[in-house]
Amino acid sequence: MALNLSAVGQELGPLTKTYTWKDVVLYALGVGAGFSNLEYCYENRLKVLPSFSIASIFEILAEIGVKSNVNLAGILHGEQELVFHHPIPPEGTMTTKGQITHIYDKGRDKGALVVGESVTCDGDGRTLFTSICTVFARLDGGFDGPDAPKQNVQIPSREPDFIVENTPSSDQPLLYRLSGDIFSLHVDPDFAKHSGFEKPLMHGLCTHGFACRALVDSLVPGEPEKARRMVCRFTKPLYPGVPIQTQIWQTADGHALWRTINAESGDVVIDQGIFEYGPIPTDIIRFDNQVAVVTGAGAGIGRAYALELARRGAKLVINDFGGARDGMGEGSVSPADAVVKAIQDKGGTAVANYDSVATAEGGANIIRAALDAFGRVDILINNAGILRDKSFIKMAPENWQAVLDVHLNGAYNVTRPAFKVMKTNGYGRIVMTTSAAGLYGNFGQTNYSAAKMGLVGLMNTLKIEGCKYDIRVNTVAPIAASRLTQDVMPPELFAKAKPEYVVPMVLFLCSERCPVSGQIYNAGMGFFNRAAVITGSGTVLAKEGQIPTVEDVQTAMGAISALETGKEYEELSQQILDMVSAFDASAPEVAKTSSGYSTAEMVFAAMPQAFQAEAAAGVDVVFQFNISGEDGGDWFCIIKNESCRVESGTHGQPECTLKMRTADFLDMMNGVLPAMQAFTSGKLVIEGDIIKSQLIEKLFSF
Repeated sequence: MALNLSAVGQELGPLTKTYTWKDVVLYALGVGAGFSNLEYCYENRLKVLPSFSIASIFEILAEIGVKSNVNLAGILHGEQELVFHHPIPPEGTMTTKGQITHIYDKGRDKGALVVGESVTCDGDGRTLFTSICTVFARLDGGFDGPDAPKQNVQIPSREPDFIVENTPSSDQPLLYRLSGDIFSLHVDPDFAKHSGFEKPLMHGLCTHGFACRALVDSLVPGEPEKARRMVCRFTKPLYPGVPIQTQIWQTADGHALWRTINAESGDVVIDQGIFEYGPIPTDIIRFDNQVAVVTGAGAGIGRAYALELARRGAKLVINDFGGARDGMGEGSVSPADAVVKAIQDKGGTAVANYDSVATAEGGANIIRAALDAFGRVDILINNAGILRDKSFIKMAPENWQAVLDVHLNGAYNVTRPAFKVMKTNGYGRIVMTTSAAGLYGNFGQTNYSAAKMGLVGLMNTLKIEGCKYDIRVNTVAPIAASRLTQDVMPPELFAKAKPEYVVPMVLFLCSERCPVSGQIYNAGMGFFNRAAVITGSGTVLAKEGQIPTVEDVQTAMGAISALETGKEYEELSQQILDMVSAFDASAPEVAKTSSGYSTAEMVFAAMPQAFQAEAAAGVDVVFQFNISGEDGGDWFCIIKNESCRVESGTHGQPECTLKMRTADFLDMMNGVLPAMQAFTSGKLVIEGDIIKSQLIEKLFSF
């Protein structure tokens, strides 16, 4: 059965789960806590291990496998990132929503990666944590899809600052699985052997929980609420009872790298670990699993945007042609590469692009770099620029055109392919970079001013075209020190105008929380205000159809020019039809109807008609169904010679036996409960050849 590549973009959840202090304690015991960590185990002083978060949403992880149709025999947890926005309460209700964001192909015999991102909120709607989970599908590679972007977390070569030793019990999976992960690989010896292992494995997330305890105890002892972010890659299996070491390196204030090794063999079982810690802001804007493209990001303000976006979780395309300030000469890879390295050194993710925005081909290549590396584009900051200042009489055509090509045409060249991707995804944030020179004028910059004001016009129409796709387009006029402004600004102003002062406004406009589109903001030195085109209320000069005279205009110039009662217009039609109000008529909802099977007997009576003979070539198998509870019973199905026979009772030698409660079976057959979710949640028990069970969906169409 092939991966369902169309699962990308499908929603995960919503999952609502109520938990008590007993669930929190059970999890802590499952990851090795005890009297030495009584704060995780005693309800009178209870604190929640941050890694409890991922165990509490296991159904979401299972849903990733369900919707992507992963081969069960080859499923492993590949990577996990957790971002903590608020401490998890000891009891309460959680609601989780998300989507499958990527499916990557590692190649035939190497497997595939399925990535799902979800956000979990408490009962009051407050965001608790974000999970980015990567499922490793060992048996599903080779479909000629894109490979995953390379990560670059370099564990230091020096000795660790902390080494924490633990020995999970040989029975550890039996206790840990009670927190929700009841997958057979961790408990059933036959299933483990069928999957290629000598015996059941430790849950990767159980080892992850041991590591989380070690990180908190070493870096923020007694204060798990200070965990900010935890990232890792699961690299090798671990058997229960094998001692482990969690090795921790502090690399900066509030930042550490870590890994967990098999203490007997020295094998790294969890690698490329990142742990960020410190007081959690009460309300933080992050960009986890979002992809941002920043043009002209090799230095100055573009670099500042990129570094802060990466610090807040975004994946970056760092575009910079690397040319001179006037755009002349050969480009260089050095500026973009330096910014990428700065991001990667701090555990972030970024790729470089060296194309010029001045051509349509260059703009397309920039967005293609994002799609090739990350599969999507969520944010675009059009920041690239050059200067060729001359007074108007001395402004040669080539200098006029070169500045327009980079600023105005460059924004068009990059935004057009990005807008197409955002429209398909139903989400996007675009920031244009105008200038006070464009808004208000500046001597010697006619080319620059024209290009910068042209960007406002581009924004004005894009805000309309992007509205229904949740694409918001805004414009910033920064006052910031850069190579473009070092001989334009007075020296004392240049010294105060650090690029970092502009970053907060731009990143807010890039965020999901941005409520506006089509707005212009000045930003510099920590001062922000909005600029707008205001239209005065004006006056009527025509009388009884007569055309006003030039002298009439002269007389009425005061009233014509007055802005005291002026207003802004959102689009052209509002200005033309100022007194007309538009409204949308909504069609009444059509009532939905439902139908389905009400008894198990109805299902088995329908099986011969649902049988797909063309899919049964070469299939020879007997399925036994044991349906327990009211209206249940036993049935078996024989598939042979492209025919299907269904009988009630028990077969003597079935290859595969499926056991379910009646209510769960009917939910599954009526499409309410996906088969893989039923299996991973324990509602469907499969005995015998589990691989053969996956033929059922192929052989029957209900």
